[in-house]
Amino acid sequence: MQRRRNREKLKAIHLAKLFEKVRRVKLMIAAVGKPRTRVLFNGLHSRSGGGLTYLSNILPLMARDRDIELHVCVHEDQVKRLPENLEDITVHALSFRQGFWRLQMHEQIDVPRLAKSIDADVTFSPANYGPLLAPRSVVLLRNALSVAFVERRLGKLGYWVLVYLATFLSLLVSKKAIAVSEYARNAASGGLFGLFGSRFTVVPHGVSEAFSPPGKSLKRADFLLAVSDLYVQKNFKNLISAMARLKAGYPGLTLKIAGCPIDEDYFQELKQKIAEERLDGQVEFLGGVPPGELVKLYRKCGVFIFPSTVETFGNPLVEAMACGAPIACSNTAAMPEVAGDAAEYFDPGSVESMAQAIDRLLKDFKLRETLSGKALKRAKSFSWKQTAKKTLDVIKEAAVS
Repeated sequence: MQRRRNREKLKAIHLAKLFEKVRRVKLMIAAVGKPRTRVLFNGLHSRSGGGLTYLSNILPLMARDRDIELHVCVHEDQVKRLPENLEDITVHALSFRQGFWRLQMHEQIDVPRLAKSIDADVTFSPANYGPLLAPRSVVLLRNALSVAFVERRLGKLGYWVLVYLATFLSLLVSKKAIAVSEYARNAASGGLFGLFGSRFTVVPHGVSEAFSPPGKSLKRADFLLAVSDLYVQKNFKNLISAMARLKAGYPGLTLKIAGCPIDEDYFQELKQKIAEERLDGQVEFLGGVPPGELVKLYRKCGVFIFPSTVETFGNPLVEAMACGAPIACSNTAAMPEVAGDAAEYFDPGSVESMAQAIDRLLKDFKLRETLSGKALKRAKSFSWKQTAKKTLDVIKEAAVS
């Protein structure tokens, strides 16, 4: 009787092992045969500034995900700006004459056509809005719509009204949406935009590992640094006025502004403001600066200033923190959320407040050292790897929704 029981027990164990082997083989077959999610990354608007930074950092990381087959759509002129390590990404370069309205037309016609031809599961547009007829759209809210309340020029105001409308329509047809900060999500939850609140996931931008603190032997210089393409919401007029207030106490102080003059009219207004304040030779426009040179500026500057009135995130703010720069920063929009306790804050609408914050940093070495340490610690909270992972999580959810 005992032998019979033992044989039955051994037989049961053998069957259990056999069933487990069969189950593992089935799982392996399922994994091998599992179709990859085909994603079309609409990069047509990622031409400069934060858009180009985002594209350059996130594309290589997204391509590492073996569950994703990644395609990117750009204009042929953008191809040379793409990062080099894109072996696992298929690049589709569109050819058409440049221009705002042409871009909108080709985005609405050519991108959905491309998505259909490659049988894309998801179309991801990281510039507020995207093609309305593309399959399973995911949009990233990166640009601050409240710029419309800052802009006073009729032509530019019309542009932001169009962006507002395009963003609304894109959210209307989207499966999922990403905001780069809690501020951005809250700002997009008012009025009619409140209809889309449940679609949003907050995924902050990251910072490249290339942005790191200087060695102990490197001494910081006494120049001020601001980094941004030139737009009205960047508030450089007030910064120039603050420089004029500081001139008497710091006669040798200079300001370097790194960024492309995208808004040419505003650029001319800034140059006129410099002449009016008699700051010729003390304010230098560097134009677009390559990342390697930008790191050197962050490491060398005496104080980094972020004077924007409206931002949904602020990539230069995180880059400056990662380089340990002492920071004077606006106290509005997403800036306190991003910088935390690592900045000396000021009211961006008050020239006096801005000048006083910069003055406090210039006078107080210990304050600069304290903020520099806090900046380095704060910067560790931001990672492009985490940004890519969380973004892909949203995209994969959209693919099966």
